[in-house]
Amino acid sequence: MFDRTRQIVITVLSVTLCLFTLYSVNFSELQPLSALAVFVGIGLVLCYLIYPAHPRLKDNVGARSIDALLALAIGACCAYVVIQTEEQFSWLWMNGQSLGNRAGIETTTDFVVAAFGVLLVLEATRRSIGWIVPALSVAFMAHAWYCHASFQYGWPEMPAWLLPHPGHSIKDIVISSFCQSSGVFGPAADVMYKYVFLFVVFGAFLEMSGATQFIIDFAQKIFGHSPGGPAKVSVLGSGLMGSLSGSAVANAVTTGSFTIPMMRNAGFPAHIAGGITAAAASGGALVPPVMGAGAYMMLELITPTPTFLDIVKAALIPALLYYFSIFMIVHFYSGWLGIKVDNASIAKTANKKISAFEAIVFFGALGVLIVLLLLGFTPFRAVTGSLMVILVLATMRPGLKIEQGPRIMVLGAFALVSVLYWWFFTKPIPPEATAWKVAVENTLTATIIGMFGLLAFGLAHPAWRPEILKALVKSAKQGVSLVAASACVGIIIGIVTQTGIASEFSANIKAVVETNLFLALIGIMLCSLVLGMGVPSVVCYLLMATLMGSLLEEMGVYPLAAHLFIFYFGMMSMVTPPVALAGYAAASIAESPIMQTSVASFRFSLVGFTLPFMFIYQPALLLLGENRGDAVNPLTVAIAVFVACLGIIALAAALVGYLDLLFKASRLTWPARITLFLAAAMLLSPEFTVKDINIGVYVNIAAGLILLGVAAAVAYLPALEGPPPLEVAERHANKA
Repeated sequence: MFDRTRQIVITVLSVTLCLFTLYSVNFSELQPLSALAVFVGIGLVLCYLIYPAHPRLKDNVGARSIDALLALAIGACCAYVVIQTEEQFSWLWMNGQSLGNRAGIETTTDFVVAAFGVLLVLEATRRSIGWIVPALSVAFMAHAWYCHASFQYGWPEMPAWLLPHPGHSIKDIVISSFCQSSGVFGPAADVMYKYVFLFVVFGAFLEMSGATQFIIDFAQKIFGHSPGGPAKVSVLGSGLMGSLSGSAVANAVTTGSFTIPMMRNAGFPAHIAGGITAAAASGGALVPPVMGAGAYMMLELITPTPTFLDIVKAALIPALLYYFSIFMIVHFYSGWLGIKVDNASIAKTANKKISAFEAIVFFGALGVLIVLLLLGFTPFRAVTGSLMVILVLATMRPGLKIEQGPRIMVLGAFALVSVLYWWFFTKPIPPEATAWKVAVENTLTATIIGMFGLLAFGLAHPAWRPEILKALVKSAKQGVSLVAASACVGIIIGIVTQTGIASEFSANIKAVVETNLFLALIGIMLCSLVLGMGVPSVVCYLLMATLMGSLLEEMGVYPLAAHLFIFYFGMMSMVTPPVALAGYAAASIAESPIMQTSVASFRFSLVGFTLPFMFIYQPALLLLGENRGDAVNPLTVAIAVFVACLGIIALAAALVGYLDLLFKASRLTWPARITLFLAAAMLLSPEFTVKDINIGVYVNIAAGLILLGVAAAVAYLPALEGPPPLEVAERHANKA
């Protein structure tokens, strides 16, 4: 009985969280602090109801009863913030002032509520994503308090390398962390509220509509006839899925459930199938327009603010190069294993028809999202408009068991509500405004209102209710860990911004690396990978951008390039052992050892670790000029991409031990592989000059010749060939 009640409450709160977020970001009727308190509050209540204190306690009624009490407590703490902020509750305000107006003179009640709130946020985060972020938050709070105690009571002062500052008292730390807009309800929660969570909802409804099946079918049509076709299907499918979902783990689970069994049937070992899936899924968060919501976070964090189109253009070529690298590794690996084309699979793929409806849903959602973003609409308006298109199209899905009459009625009601709202409530077009854009804005607003009618119909209709509920509950369950993480990270960001640690940290790092940009990049890469272990990539990016974003800019790097560098390594942590979340997800589907699968995913995504260095030193790969303000030269871009592709081919062949380039396909011995590693390093290394002579050009030409020379040598000199593919496959299978 208790468990059933808990599940009902989870379902109701999940629906409430999704609907509240969709409505509130588009039609804001609450103060920003109140809206975030509601969003975070519902998310944390769900967190306590979904995640037990320990996995072994998940079925313990006593422990789950305590969880319910903790859920009520965090809900009450967040409700207190709402009540003390909104005008309609002014009769309950402490000292007759709102929470914002009594900053610096907070009451004892404020402190007590904030203290409980901070503790409950730390515990919710520990349950949902592990102890790393809560431990960091406690460390930053302890640092701020000790600095205050040192300054106030004469305690021993911290050494300079620990970045001492005047600090804050316990009361100031707790109050600023929970009762102001710089902590739990600060920028991190705001990014999660406006961008990330909406795309989680969007991805769940995209899957509900059947667009995921189109992605798999389309990829099969393209690569089903190719050697190692199932693995290439996984690569293309993950790229297409990632362009709209942006979540590495969700991408791995969604596409992997289709492609991993196909790969195993084709002859790929289980851990290799999982590794390919994880590597391809992680790259989905690098593909425009969604980019794991990274593009929209950059719009908030980069100064001066770039346009959305600037970010999309900059991200496009690196994303394509990343997937090209995985494709080449998969292609060579198929030859290395001796996997042949399956004629039966080709015949089956050729006869299989791609659903026109699913194609319309996918391209319709993607097209509307891109068009609205390019027209200058905010990301949350654009994704809501795209979600509206999915819901309208989903009512016409052939597999949906709704009779024609109700379909027509609900679409008619959607159109009527939209028209009525547009006619009576939308704003008039001012004389100085662009008429067509205001008309589009009014139409979008009206159809979003109609979308809520569609959601209400879906929740009421017995045939559609299970699918709508499944999508909403899945969205909430995927999002609550992000909500908890963003709330906890907000504590760190609040302390960092208030104490000036970020600027001091950057100055100290800069003093160590001096003018050596490469050392600074290595340091940021290692910090991102370590911090990203078990931490959601968006949270990792927010933290690293706050701490180190200015460092690279001070060293002459484009702000956009600096933030993309940080964001890429936040994503690469998804496939970096020992904690590779995408690898874990793929291993569960492939039924393979977790660590073996994670190592395989690391190998397949290895080029992803070189790409950020490449575009820092080669801004042309981001479609940026050599100097700020310079126009990009198309020839420079073409040469940079061509050299990068050659480097990727050399690295892929060296990693796998197989080469299929111009000459006949060849297995590689270790001397040949080492030579190709050298060629790859030369091709992927940044260009440099000596006495005003561009040595990089000659290095690239030499490396290209080495690549061709190795391909020709192993093709025509049998002594340089490696073992036959069947022997390799058998040895590999036995080892696995």
